[in-house]
Amino acid sequence: MGGRGVLLEVALRFLRLGLTSFGGPVAHLGYFRREFVERARWLDDATFGEMVAICSVLPGPSSSQVGILLGTLRAGPLGGVVAWLCFTTPSALALATFGIGLRVAHVHSGPHLPDALTGALIGLQGSASAVVLLAVAGMFRSLAKTAPARAIAGLGFALSLAAIVYAPQLQWVALLSGGAIGAAFPGLAPPLPARAPPLHVPRVAGIAAAVALVLALVVLPAFAHAGYLALFATFFRAGSLVFGGGHVVLPFLQQLIGSDRVDVRDFFAGYGAAQAVPGPLFTFASFLGASDKTIVTPALGALVATLGIFAPSFLLLPAGIALWGVLRGFARAPAILMGLNAAVVGLLAAVAVDPIGVALVRVPLAAAIALCALLALERFALPAWLVVLGSALAGASLGSVLPH
Repeated sequence: MGGRGVLLEVALRFLRLGLTSFGGPVAHLGYFRREFVERARWLDDATFGEMVAICSVLPGPSSSQVGILLGTLRAGPLGGVVAWLCFTTPSALALATFGIGLRVAHVHSGPHLPDALTGALIGLQGSASAVVLLAVAGMFRSLAKTAPARAIAGLGFALSLAAIVYAPQLQWVALLSGGAIGAAFPGLAPPLPARAPPLHVPRVAGIAAAVALVLALVVLPAFAHAGYLALFATFFRAGSLVFGGGHVVLPFLQQLIGSDRVDVRDFFAGYGAAQAVPGPLFTFASFLGASDKTIVTPALGALVATLGIFAPSFLLLPAGIALWGVLRGFARAPAILMGLNAAVVGLLAAVAVDPIGVALVRVPLAAAIALCALLALERFALPAWLVVLGSALAGASLGSVLPH
């Protein structure tokens, strides 16, 4: 499947993405498509869309799961681990450091953050929002090319937006509806690639992974009442049960982590930082693990929380791939996949509206920076890292003189 040279290629490509992929899961899929479909040519658009659809119907961090599959496709199971590690580590380190820094800052200066830091977070929020909007447009062009797909995307958008507002845990309804509508009109979908993505998982291994996940969800809370094991169990649950990706896990974690463990002000500071750094939003767990007052060693808390929230994906993916291997042979599989992909586009667009768009409306400085960042990225084709850096500096300089 691949030697050291291939593993090194996987590591370097995903480390670069981990350092530069701003914008959250919506944007990450756009980055992945551009990097691995257009530039590296590891796979074609149809195969990439199939992998996105598989990960989108699984709970957990969908963009990270796609990254794991891409690494596995290139260099086997070890390549999947390397891809996840390199894509995740930069943001995990950044957010863990931020959490530790906040704990130290509170010792010296109390509960309030410096204006420059608050402004920098606002600037990062604005630039990340611009990246997301461009990514949604790119995914729409890629996965909703036909009129039926665009209609399903519109329905997925409406259902996802309603779920975000009223019942975030039900975002899977939009995906299920898209797949069901696609299955009802099999003649409207293009055929699947003749060959499935070369990610074969034996049925027995898939069943074993699913059983292990369920057992862990049941057993861990029974034995974990406090300390690091309880921290791992909390985040394992989040990584196992959240549909809709990183933007959904943030409010879900607020329900799991009470204010007695992480101050509300700190939680939202970390919330902003998580959306502003590159890499997966699920590394918000790194910040919370470092900030948890019940944890004695912040760095170890960050590591345990990070491993906890990502661990379920390494069980969900084998189970999902094995199941898809069975379903792919059905006559309506292409139509189901078309409907799922279109519904994914609708879900991503809904996330761009809420919470991302809603948050911008509430912070005029972030909205202004987002507009400037959008022009810089689209009109002047400036690199994303430069736009993000400029936005952070602009926010830091304006944060102390303008109301947020």
